[in-house]
Formats: sequence, structure tokens, C-alpha cells
Amino acid sequence: MGGRPERLEALLEGAVEGGRLAAEQGRPSVDERRLSAEEALDLYVQADFHALGRAADAVRRARFPEGYATFVIDRNVNTTSVCVTGCRFCAYYHSPQDPGAWRRSVEEIHSRVEEAVAAGATQIMFQGGHDPERGLEWYEGLLRGVRAKWPGLTLHCLGPSEIAYFARTSGLPVTEVLSRLRSAGLDSLPGAGAEILVDRVRRIISPLKEPAEVWLEVMRTAHGMGIESTATMMMGTVETPAERIEHLRVIRELQDEAGGFRAFIPWTYQAGNNVLGGRTNVTVFDYLRFVAVARLYLDNVAHVQGSWLTAGKDAGQLSLHLGADDLGSVMLEENVVAAAGTHNSSDVGELVHLIRQAGRIPVQRDTLYRALAVYDAPDGGSRVPKEPEPIGAQRRGRERDPG
Repeated sequence: MGGRPERLEALLEGAVEGGRLAAEQGRPSVDERRLSAEEALDLYVQADFHALGRAADAVRRARFPEGYATFVIDRNVNTTSVCVTGCRFCAYYHSPQDPGAWRRSVEEIHSRVEEAVAAGATQIMFQGGHDPERGLEWYEGLLRGVRAKWPGLTLHCLGPSEIAYFARTSGLPVTEVLSRLRSAGLDSLPGAGAEILVDRVRRIISPLKEPAEVWLEVMRTAHGMGIESTATMMMGTVETPAERIEHLRVIRELQDEAGGFRAFIPWTYQAGNNVLGGRTNVTVFDYLRFVAVARLYLDNVAHVQGSWLTAGKDAGQLSLHLGADDLGSVMLEENVVAAAGTHNSSDVGELVHLIRQAGRIPVQRDTLYRALAVYDAPDGGSRVPKEPEPIGAQRRGRERDPG
């Protein structure tokens, strides 16, 4: 495949047209305007940066003509530091015998949830390691207790790796594990544990973790049950550019098959305090190029998030010009990235400022990407819709089908 400028320009033009059609029709264009993985790799590696960014931003504008950039207020509560999987890139885990290992009690977790709700959180994420003492039944009890105390809170918890671990240790099928967790209060799944969905890379950075197909199969099963999720990707360890695109390919393929991914969230490896070590093998420039290619290639995934938490606030802000429409969470609590030595934090005021400085309208959203507060008031304040307000394609869908 060649990388002649005129060919790359034609690919970008076709991708923009396909992206606009996908936004208008609510489904991807399955013709020559849809990028192949090989074409996406050519664009990622060879396309002019500014042309790539303009194309991705054009697709973003077609999807979200309101000019919104969103964020959510949530808290990521880690329930335990104990993990028997021991991923080489992880700075957070302890083995069960490690004297530094800890487990939070249900009472401690409830206290953190209460603090989050008081601070305006609408979503809670519970994540832990593969802890032999905290299996399916323990998490059922935790979810049930939180749901009873805070019935309006969205429980966006437990990634596919944890679901697969529960299935393996309980001897139950994934469908039953998910059904029981949903009955206890689970609303949706984060995309945790994806890293890179290429087994060559997984064998190096997380040799004891499930292979890529198991992660995908958990998501396929969840989506088939009506449990939606996000898809994530950690870039910057030992993967090649082609393997980054392969990750996008399998996400898009599963989305074509089963739907269910609300957003794609790429983030960068943090090299401190872990066994893998080395350095982050991706520059801010590489990261932003990838965000743009993801927006062009993932024509069946509504949202692309820029990661200020790992790539930095400047990169997060710039991502809003390269196809991203969301900056993720205010993150009232985060421990895993911090354990690697990266200490980025923010608050509502700062995210609103970053978004405004990027020329966009800040919007606090819920987990379903509906507007809860729109910061477009002339005095710089926000207006609060009477009920969560659809954004972009959601709004167009309501206009087409008012019932």
C-alpha cells in the first residue's frame, strides 16, 4: 500500500464522507468510503498531521453539531490491591502475601461513595484485582448494598478481565456471572483490562491475563444481554503501530456484530514503579494522531475520549481538535495511574475552563452521554435541563422518532 499524498488525501476525503453518513444515518457506511485497517495504518503513520486532524474534527462536528465537549463526575473506588495476575505494567497490585496488600471494608467503600455523591458524582466505578478472597458473591453484596442506599447512582463497574476471573473461579458461565451482577445493581461495564487486544503483546506485558478473545467474548456476551460498555486501549508499551490499528479493528468488528460500545478511550502507558519499566513509547504527537485515526476508523462508535489523566491536560485539550468529543471524568479518586507516579488531577472548574479554551461548550454528562448541565450561560454559568438531554445523534434520533 502506497503513501502518496494524493492517495492519503483521497482516503481522508472518503473517511470524512463515510463518517458524515454514519452520523446522519445512525449506522456505518459499508462501502468504499469505510477505511480498511491497512488504510487506517497508512493514515496513522504517513498522513499530514493537520490534514488528519481536520478530517477527524469534521467527523466529530457531523456527529455533534452542538459544539459540546463533555465530562462526567465520578469516583473510581478500588476495593483491593490484591491481585494474583501480576501484570508487568501495573504499579498498583500486591500479591496476597505482600505485607503492603490491603482490602477495603464495605463500610470504607460506602463512606467513599457517600463522599462522591455529596461532591456531585453520578457514576461510581468499582475495580479491584483478581483477589482470591473477593469473588462473585462478595461483589454481589457490595453492589446490592450500594444500590439500596443510592438507587439513582450509576454503577459502571468491573471490567471484562474481572468478569472472566469470576467465571473461572466460580465455575459459572459468563452469562450467569453477568446476570447475577446485573440483578445486584450493575448498570454497565468499563473497558478495563483491554490493554492491547493482540496476544503477542499480552504475553509480554500481562502473561497471566486472559487472551484477547476472552476479553472480546465477555463484551460480546454482555452486549448481547443489553449490558453496554466502553472500549479502552493502553498504548506505549511494546506494541507496533500496526498492532494499535489491529486493536481498533477488533473493536470495530465486535461493534458491527453486537453493538454496545458507547465510547473508545485510548490512554498512555505510565512507566514508573512496575516490572515492565522502560519508558512510554508514544509521544503526545503519536497519541493525538491515534485519537484522530480512531475517530475516522470507528465509524460505529459514538464517542471518542481524550485522556488528560495519562497524556496530560494540554494533550487532552488538543484532542478536542482531533476528533475527541469527551474528556472523561473529573475523577474524584484514582489510584492505579497515580501508583505509577503520574499525579494529574482536576475539578469541574478546570475542565470547564479547558473545554472553553478549546472553543467548545462544556457539558456535564451522565454515563449514557446525556447532558446534565450545559455551561453556555452568558455569565459563564450553566443551565440544567429538566431531564437528561440527548446529545448529537441521540437528539436526532429523538427528532426522527418522537415516540
